[in-house]
Amino acid sequence: MKNQRRLKKLELEYDKLQKEYGAEELNSIYNGGLTDHPDICFVFMNPTGKNIASDKNWKGIRAPWLGTKNIWKLFTAIDLFDPKLMAEIKKRKAKEWDVSFANQVYEEVIRKKYFITNLGKCTQQDARPLKDEVLKSYLDLLEQEIAIIKPKIVITFGNQVSSIFLHQKISVSACRKQCFFKKIQNHTYKVFPVFYPVGNGTFNLEKAIADLKEIIDIYVKEKQEIS
Repeated sequence: MKNQRRLKKLELEYDKLQKEYGAEELNSIYNGGLTDHPDICFVFMNPTGKNIASDKNWKGIRAPWLGTKNIWKLFTAIDLFDPKLMAEIKKRKAKEWDVSFANQVYEEVIRKKYFITNLGKCTQQDARPLKDEVLKSYLDLLEQEIAIIKPKIVITFGNQVSSIFLHQKISVSACRKQCFFKKIQNHTYKVFPVFYPVGNGTFNLEKAIADLKEIIDIYVKEKQEIS
């Protein structure tokens, strides 16, 4: 609960930046999942209006990927999501997601011990690329998120997000499964850049799945067995 309160304080800043960089008629999207030492923090780019929580009338959690399908297929493929719940997602259109079902999805995320966020929380109507300067304006806030939840490892999706987060030029195709290190406050985190698996990156989905499985086997499951 303490971590949830600390994360809640960041939402005011996300909403301010939504007014500056996002679509005026949409909500910013925050984050979701296990907030106390998750195994993995997954960092995506930024949300779009396809997320049902971006609707101003939405009363539930404002977490990534609500009302969408493809990312839950990815998590199912790497054994981080219940196939039965995935089958229910496949049957539902976005408008058929209600607050109760959104909570059910993120209860599964919590059960599987991970956390989902975006570098940029500014929601756009479409998936147009954001300039580096816009995403960089969120970097300090993302680092605060990570310092609060303290994940075992961090997965960054795509060249742009990985480069901004790690403060160096990253080509995912040239550093597959490579471990980088990032110090935030007094803790150093293992960071793994991975192919962006949806949208324009869908053609890299199988590579992303293969790399994620290996990273999880080595850096998450092995650590669990030791502890």
